[in-house]
Amino acid sequence: MRQPIIKQYLFYAFLGLAMGFVVARIGFADYDELHRMFILADLRMLYSFAGAVVLSMLILALWSKKMPKQNKIFQPGTIPGSMLFGFGWAISGACPSLVFVQLGSGRLAAIFTLLGIYLGVLLHKKIHARYFRWDTGSCGV
Repeated sequence: MRQPIIKQYLFYAFLGLAMGFVVARIGFADYDELHRMFILADLRMLYSFAGAVVLSMLILALWSKKMPKQNKIFQPGTIPGSMLFGFGWAISGACPSLVFVQLGSGRLAAIFTLLGIYLGVLLHKKIHARYFRWDTGSCGV
């Protein structure tokens, strides 16, 4: 591997570790905290996510003015897929990145979430190849 690529990977690994540390310290990797968000008992996390979405939208709007536009079609699986993703997140108390934060925090129940993520990806691959066959936009991965 070339030296610049290794430095880039190390930089991203550092950012991921820093994000995981912050997320764990403020309690966002806690199942009870996520559960309170989903039943609207505590809106702190919901407001944090909403703020992150708004900030991301602003940054992408500014950034996209400099980038060429790509024509992407709406995929029929976007809505049901996002609903399944949300259901899994609500049941397990972890989005895919938080499962690693939970594992790093010693929450062994996160192993089941990781197993569910793996099985969901495997199931999607099998079902999509057999029944749907539309372009997923994932470069064949």
